[in-house]
Amino acid sequence: MVSAELPDPGATVDLPAGFGCHVGNMGMKDDTDDVMVLAADGVAAAAGVFTKSLFAGASVRLSQANVADGRSQAVVVVSKNSNVATGEQGERDAANLARRVAELVGCQPDQVLVGSTGLIGVHYPEGKVDVYFDHLVAAREGALTSQDATAAATAIMTTDTHPKTASASAGAATVIGIAKGSGMIEPDMATMISVITTDAEIAPDRLDAMLRRVCDVTFNALSVDTDTSTSDMVVMLANGAAGAVDEAELESALGAVSLDLTRQLAFDGEGAETLIVVTVNEARDDPQAKRVAKAIVNSPLVKTAVHGRDPNWGRVAMAVGKCSDETDIHQDNVVIRFGNQEVYPTPATPEALAELEAYLASDEVLISVDLGIQTSDVGGSFTVYGCDLTDQYVRINADYTT
Repeated sequence: MVSAELPDPGATVDLPAGFGCHVGNMGMKDDTDDVMVLAADGVAAAAGVFTKSLFAGASVRLSQANVADGRSQAVVVVSKNSNVATGEQGERDAANLARRVAELVGCQPDQVLVGSTGLIGVHYPEGKVDVYFDHLVAAREGALTSQDATAAATAIMTTDTHPKTASASAGAATVIGIAKGSGMIEPDMATMISVITTDAEIAPDRLDAMLRRVCDVTFNALSVDTDTSTSDMVVMLANGAAGAVDEAELESALGAVSLDLTRQLAFDGEGAETLIVVTVNEARDDPQAKRVAKAIVNSPLVKTAVHGRDPNWGRVAMAVGKCSDETDIHQDNVVIRFGNQEVYPTPATPEALAELEAYLASDEVLISVDLGIQTSDVGGSFTVYGCDLTDQYVRINADYTT
């Protein structure tokens, strides 16, 4: 299991061979880095999954179109401005950003994937993108030579408290992922921005299927606050520099990177102090297990109980019970555990409650529920990731615009 501990803030992670990046400040909001350009040496196999929000931003819609042929060379992410609900001007701004990045990289505009994250309903500051890229293109030499994935992850942060990177190996190839996300997180694929790179060689259709399988059990198993963002995307580029590798090994490495990033995103939920991991077993099937697990991890009462170290396990029973469409769930068959401690149907005692209270002081709390519907090896099971709910979450979001 990947540790819930934060990465070493002084550590750096390098991109795979054949990738380079640039980070800088265009002046979207303040003087911190707010643009990240990542590019392959040549056109790479590409895949992406995107938010299903009906208010998806211009960048999302452009990237969906550009990745449709399974080939891309560059990704640009702008932070501190989502370019969402910005009308025709927003569409022009997204297209212009892709064009300017293509000019820098030396590729076609439709080979650029665009991400944008931040405040909704605000246009990019007039002229700042062009002024920035005018200077960058003029000084093109060395603009994309950095391999510092940690700097790239830092540039795309909004309310994140630390950059999120993860890495794994697959034969001779490496898989490196970066992500941002802290609030407005309930994936409907996806709910944050993640850019994953590998130097493995793989066909675009195989990459697309692999990314979707992995996302279903990692990023799509994540929730901070039940709110699906308008800007989310997970995109992956594979440049083939390391040659072909065993696809099962590659999928395992991609899964490890995606799970690591998912746990970091949950652990860094806005104001969060505790990572909550919920596993539901013995369900009718995996989708049912996921629905029940999400009901638990998304419950404000469960989240606040964990935050307050309140041994009120009845809130988990409540969350299972409100799944009223699941008519084959019967309370007499359900078993609830926190860590290794069974809290239901084992009768509560003062000693048991004290043990549970001590466990809730952990940085990571595991809640497991057996539904008792399917007890064979083929029964449904699913694990989801979330965090506690603190007063700081309210403060961050009450003051987000100001």
